[in-house]
Amino acid sequence: MTNQNSDLTDLPVHAEIAAAAEAVGASVFAHAIDLETGRQVGFGSDDPTVMASVFKVPVLVEYARQVVAGELSPTERVSFDPANATLGPTGLSVFSDAAEWSLRDMATSMITVSDNAATDIVMAKVGRDRINSTMRELGLPETFLLGDCNLIFEMMAEDLGVDISLRKELNEADSDRVAEFSVCTPASTNRSTPREAAQLLRLIWNDQAGSVEACAEVRRILGLQVWPHRLRSGFPSDDIQVSGKTGTIGIVRNEIGMVEFPDGRKHAIAVFIRTNEFRSNNPDADRLIGTVGRLLSDALSVQ
Repeated sequence: MTNQNSDLTDLPVHAEIAAAAEAVGASVFAHAIDLETGRQVGFGSDDPTVMASVFKVPVLVEYARQVVAGELSPTERVSFDPANATLGPTGLSVFSDAAEWSLRDMATSMITVSDNAATDIVMAKVGRDRINSTMRELGLPETFLLGDCNLIFEMMAEDLGVDISLRKELNEADSDRVAEFSVCTPASTNRSTPREAAQLLRLIWNDQAGSVEACAEVRRILGLQVWPHRLRSGFPSDDIQVSGKTGTIGIVRNEIGMVEFPDGRKHAIAVFIRTNEFRSNNPDADRLIGTVGRLLSDALSVQ
C-alpha cells in the first residue's frame, strides 16, 4: 500500500493530459484521490481555479451541518417570488408562478439541476461567512466564496457594461473579453484548487466534513445530479456510480465528483478547465473532463 500522503508526480499521465487538453484547446487543472490508499495524482493541483457552480457543494455542506446542529429545519416552508428570482436556465430561476418549497427541496434543486434561485435562497439562510469558516475548519483555506449567484451575474453585467439581464450581450461577447471577466478570474470570484475540491469530496465520503448524518445527506443529494455527462463520459459503465457537481461560466467548465467502482474503489476527482474559445455548447470540452478524470483514475489504480 502506498503511503497515505504520497503524491504521484511526473507520471506519463501528465503528458497524456497535456495532449488531450491541447487537442481541445483548453487548460486543465485537476486532482484525484483514492479514498482507500490515500494515493493522489494531479495536474496543476494547487493552481487557483474558478469554481462556477461547483461552489454550491460548500453551500450544501454548510446547509447539512446546520440542519444536524438544529440551527435550520429542512422542512421549513420557503416562499418564492419569480419577480425576485436570480437569473438562471433551470429550476426556480425559470418559474413563472409563486411557489412554496421546503428548505430541503431548495437545497436539492440547488445541486440536482444547479438551480441558481434556490442556491441564493439557501445561501442566505446558511450565511457566506459560515461557509467560509467551515472550509477553513476543514483545512481548505483556498476554498473561498465571495458571494452568491446574483453577485456573479452582477459582476458579469458590470464587466459588459450592461443591465443584469445580459444573455444577449454575453452570447455576443468575444472569447478574449470573456476570459478577462472577473468571474473567470480566480482571485476575484468564488474559488478553490483542484486538490482542495477533491479533498472536500474525500471528507464528505469519509464522514469528516460534518456529522455522519450531515455527510450522508450531502452524498444523497450529490448522487442525484441530472447532468453527470462530463465526468461520466470517462466512466460509462452502468455499474460505476458517479456523484458530483458541474460548473460552467464563460470559458470555465468544471466537474467534481466521487467515482465508485463495483470492486469498492472510490476516487474523488476534481477537473477544472479553461477553454481558449468561448462557446456555450462545447461537447469536446465536456468530454475532456471525462477523459482527464479517467486518466487520473487509471493512474491511481496502477499497482
